Amino acid sequence: MSFFSNFSSDHCPGTISGNPLNGLCEKVCIQAEKIFDAGIIQTRLENYTAVPTAFVPANPTYPLTFVSARSTTSVGTVTGVNVERQAEGCCARVQATVTLPIEIVYLDANGVEGVATSAIVLTEDVLMYVPPVSVMPFTVTSVASCVSPEGTFDAASGNFVISACVTCILKVAMQVELLVPSYGYCAIPPAQEYSQEVCSGFFELPLYPQGRSCSKK
Repeated sequence: MSFFSNFSSDHCPGTISGNPLNGLCEKVCIQAEKIFDAGIIQTRLENYTAVPTAFVPANPTYPLTFVSARSTTSVGTVTGVNVERQAEGCCARVQATVTLPIEIVYLDANGVEGVATSAIVLTEDVLMYVPPVSVMPFTVTSVASCVSPEGTFDAASGNFVISACVTCILKVAMQVELLVPSYGYCAIPPAQEYSQEVCSGFFELPLYPQGRSCSKK
């Protein structure tokens, strides 16, 4: 069993059936990250220079052949944040640099596959909602992902030149204490052990495809 393995307890998360007020028992203060605004930026980088470091295995035989590259984490490092509040409302011009670590897969001159680390640096300049001035400061965070199926190795510089598809989500966030209605503590069901019964799914298939049958009128 688990939350999503047909466990029907009233104290497990899931779809609400009936009156949603039934079972509410208290107001709870929880510490959470409140997202005031978020925006997605998707871009394709062409001829981007990726400087490789931390080769595994070390000391590959040059020249290298690019295979692929992708991000190693979903969290981008945000630096150089500059917020310019607009004259009206709570919108602001947000400028920031987002650094996303990537891993480059390559083949060396002997055909040995290796990996190297690098990073993609994005400069963002967007308009976002920011909360009014308060004691607790807001932060600008980033969730990002990158994939690069195309690239070459520049023997002269020792760098890779890649084309990459990058998705970056900028968020205006703050750690807050929120008051929320609660149904009480959650009931944790026992976990269902994994079974390698290879025939179970096959035996459960219908003998013939299910659907509308042909009939003469």
